[in-house]
Amino acid sequence: MAVEFKAGLKDVIAVNSSICTVDGEAGRLIYRGYDIRDLARQATYEEVVHLLWNGELPTRTQLETISRQLAASRVLDDNVLASMRTYPRTAHPLEALRTAVSVAGMYDPDSRANTDEANKRKAVRLTAQIPVMVGTVNRLRGGQEPVRPRAEGSTAASFLTVMMGKEPSPVAERTMDMILVLHAEHELNASTFAARVSAATFSDLHSDIVAALAALKGPRHGGANEDVLAMLLAIGDPSRAEPFIQRKLDARAKMTHEERALPENRIPGFGHAVYKVDDPRAGVLREMARELSEEAGTLWLFEIATKVYETMHRNTDFPVNVDFFSAVVYHALDIPIDLCTSIFAAARISGWSAHAMEQYHDRLIRPRAHYTGPALRAFVPLADRR
Repeated sequence: MAVEFKAGLKDVIAVNSSICTVDGEAGRLIYRGYDIRDLARQATYEEVVHLLWNGELPTRTQLETISRQLAASRVLDDNVLASMRTYPRTAHPLEALRTAVSVAGMYDPDSRANTDEANKRKAVRLTAQIPVMVGTVNRLRGGQEPVRPRAEGSTAASFLTVMMGKEPSPVAERTMDMILVLHAEHELNASTFAARVSAATFSDLHSDIVAALAALKGPRHGGANEDVLAMLLAIGDPSRAEPFIQRKLDARAKMTHEERALPENRIPGFGHAVYKVDDPRAGVLREMARELSEEAGTLWLFEIATKVYETMHRNTDFPVNVDFFSAVVYHALDIPIDLCTSIFAAARISGWSAHAMEQYHDRLIRPRAHYTGPALRAFVPLADRR
C-alpha cells in the first residue's frame, strides 16, 4: 500500500504526548492543559518544571521540594568545570554547553541507571546545572572566574547572578523567570524530536539532551533571536526600520522559493512552521521588553522592534514568533548576542527532560524513507565498468 510522503514530516503525528500542544490556527500554546499566557504571568519557572514532569501544578509543599532540589543541585562537578576551562574562548557558547553536558553525563552519579527514579534525579541535576553552565561559559570566555551558584532562591536569579557576576534587579529576575516559563516547552520541534528519538533507543538522559542541543545549533531551529538582535542593531534607529524592512521584502519578492527558504534570506523573528497567527508568547514578551528597556535605558531598541513589527504586519502575513521580542529583552539585560540560544536551552531543558522521560515508556521511533534512487539493477564487475 502506498504511503503519502510529507517533506520534513510536516503535520505527521509521530508520538502520543500529554505534555504540550500547539494550536497554530488560534495562536495557543498549552502546557498540560494550561494556557502559556496564564503560566507566564502567574506561575514561576519552578512551578512549570513540576507541571511538565508530573502533570499537575505543585502544592505549596511540592513547590518547596522541587525548588529545594534544584537549588541544591546547581554546583557543577569539579571534573566538568575543569573540562570547561579547556574549551577555546572562540567556541560558540552552544558548542561549549553541548560538550559540558556530555562531560557531565560521564560523572553523573546515576550515569549507569535508566530507571524512572534515576532519570528524575538526572533531570533535576540537568535543569539546575545547564543555566550554571551557560553562565560559566560566559565568564570563562571573558577571562573571568566562575561565580558559584546561589544555594537558595529562584533559578532565574541564580542564573543571572552566575552569568553577570552581580545580583539582578527585581524586574530583571521576574523577566528572566518569565522567559524561562515561555521557553520551557513547545511540543515536537526539531530539538525535542531529536531528544525523543534518542530516548526511544533507551540511551541515557544526558545523551538525549546532547542530541537536542545538536539539533538546536542549526540556524533553521535555534539562533533566530541572535539574528533578530543583529538585525535590530544594524537598523540602528526607529526611522530606518520601515525602509530597511521594505528593501528586504522587495529583494525577497525577486527570489525563488528555494532562495527565500534560506536562513540568511528570511526576516528573523517572523514566520513559524506551526503558527498561522502571532505566537502567543510574543505578546507577553513585548510587554516585558518595554518594561525592561525602560529600566535599562534601551528603549530605542524596543522602538526599532516595534516599527519592524508594524511594518511586517502591514506588508506581510508572516506571524511574529517568540524570538523577536526576546532579543530585545536579552539586550536590555546586557546579555551577549551569541548567548541567546544557550539561554533558550537553559529553559527548554525542563521540556526536553519531560519528553525524554515520557518516551522511555513508548516504542522505538523508526520512520521509513521515501526512496528516490535507481530501480533494482544488476551488479557490474569492476573490469566491465565504463
